[in-house]
This record gives sequence, C-alpha cells and structure tokens, in this order.
Amino acid sequence: MSLHSLTSGDLLADRRAEYAAMLAESGDAEGAADLMRQALERVPDWAAGWFRLADYAEKAGAKAEALAALERVLALSPEDVFGARLKQAALGGAPAPRQAPSAYVAQLFDDYADRFDAALVERLGYSVPQRLARLVTSQADVPFGLVVDLGCGTGLFGAEIRALAHRLEGFDLSANMLAKARAKGLYDHLGQADLAQPAERSGLFGTALAPERTDLAAAADVLMYLGDLVPVFTLAGQLVRQGGLFAFSVEDADAAPGGGSSEAGILLRPSLRFAHQDAYVTAIARDAGFDILTTERATIRKDGAEEVQGILFLARKTS
Repeated sequence: MSLHSLTSGDLLADRRAEYAAMLAESGDAEGAADLMRQALERVPDWAAGWFRLADYAEKAGAKAEALAALERVLALSPEDVFGARLKQAALGGAPAPRQAPSAYVAQLFDDYADRFDAALVERLGYSVPQRLARLVTSQADVPFGLVVDLGCGTGLFGAEIRALAHRLEGFDLSANMLAKARAKGLYDHLGQADLAQPAERSGLFGTALAPERTDLAAAADVLMYLGDLVPVFTLAGQLVRQGGLFAFSVEDADAAPGGGSSEAGILLRPSLRFAHQDAYVTAIARDAGFDILTTERATIRKDGAEEVQGILFLARKTS
C-alpha cells in the first residue's frame, strides 16, 4: 500500500510526514522517525501515520518502538488494512498468521492496479504467466472448454491462455484490478472473490460457474498472499472436474533468502509475502484430490536487486 496517499487531515502533520518520507528515502531513518513522532503528537489516531512510524523505527533499529507502533495501528484499524500483523510477525514480535488479512490484500492491489503491469513486467522481470502457460500446454490437450483464472489481477495470465479457452472466467479480490482486466476484453466473465474463504463465502460459486466443471484452474503468483493453502486447494478441488488441471505458482521457501517467520512448510518473508516448501504444497494438493504432474523451478521476478525464486506446478484432479 502507498501509505503516502493516506493523509491525516491535519496540514502540519501531513507536512511533517512528507519531510519524514524524504528523510527516509535519503537514508536518515532516525530523522524520519522523529518527524513522524512529532506528526503523531498532533494526530494520535492516525493509523497510517503509526504504520509509517513503525517502518522508520524498524529501519532505525528501534524494534521495540516499531512493534509498539504496530500495536497502535491494530487498535485503530482492527480490520488490519495495513498488514500490521504480518509486519509484527516479520519482526519476530508475534506468531505468523495463517493468512494475510483480506482487507490488506484488497487495498494493496487496489492501490497497485494502475502501475501493476508496468512495474512487474517492465521493471521486475515478471515471468509467471508465460511460464505457467507453457507448462500447461506442454502437458495438456488443448483447447480447453472452461478456464478459470483465480486471482486474475489485470489479466496477464488471461492474455496467455485466452486463445486456448472456449470460455475464460477471472476472479480477484481487488475491484481495481478487475477493472483493469475488464478493459482488456479478455474474459467472458469477471467477478470478485476471496480465495482465503470457504466456498460458500468465497464468491466463486455465486455466478453461473458450476462446481466440478472447470477444465483448467490457474493461480499465477497468487498463493504467496495466502499463507495457509488448504482453503484455496479445497476451492480448486470443488471447482475442477475429474481429470481437469490446476496450474499455480509459489515462492520457494527452500530458496528464500533473508530469513523470516516459518511454520510447517510456510515461510513469511520480510516482503510480507509467503513462501512455501515443495513438500508442503505436494501434501496439500494430494489431500485435495490432486496429483502433481510436473514442476518447474525458476526466477519468477525481482524484488529490488534480489531475484525471487519460485516453483511452478501443474496438477491433475484424480479424486
């Protein structure tokens, strides 16, 4: 989320926050934190301001202050639109949550929608949609009757698979991302859905989309925002027909640098995205009725100067 777009409503506090951002960008985290403290003296109920203070305090090495600021964020914004619980866990101040808050993910991508394609494809070397489409076509008979793009975003995977699908449906949590996908004219249907929720609350089956009718379901660069993969694999199992395919990607926990908070095959990285171990994914897929047909390890994007390693999977519904 671009916190700099969230103002306090107080002109002087906002001005101090702007100066704080400038100091942080120049490398003066301590100076930035001091200015944010001054701003928050004027607007003590500014949740976005407390989140900024947590960021600057962390960079200044004041971990205890950062964690205290995050507690203040959660008190002011219990729906956790800022991802404060994820940040607490990344700092070692709390256990990692099993899921990223839906409000946080929706806001993150609503804010990101206008620059999503350019940022990922042009600057970060994003390659998952093309790689996943190639993985599918290398193993499957095409064309497909129905393809469902889970977490479709702006339609990057849809563009790769459109010519191979009689019908293409896309679902995403972010309304702004769906608007970008709609403008491309790729999909026969687009809808809002929360993949972290059980089927009856997910939004997937509230349309003409029928259970166990999908030839191919795909989740390209989506699962790193979910953490616990049981809900999404349960949804996929209800969505895909017998013999149908589920293609998806994860960040590779075994190759993830920089540490993080981990539990049972799931790693919360400092980026606040989740990485997953191959063995964990394979076991969850099996429990949901899928057999893994093939995997591919690859660099899937850059995160600053860091190359992010991922695993692409193609699975078949067998039970």
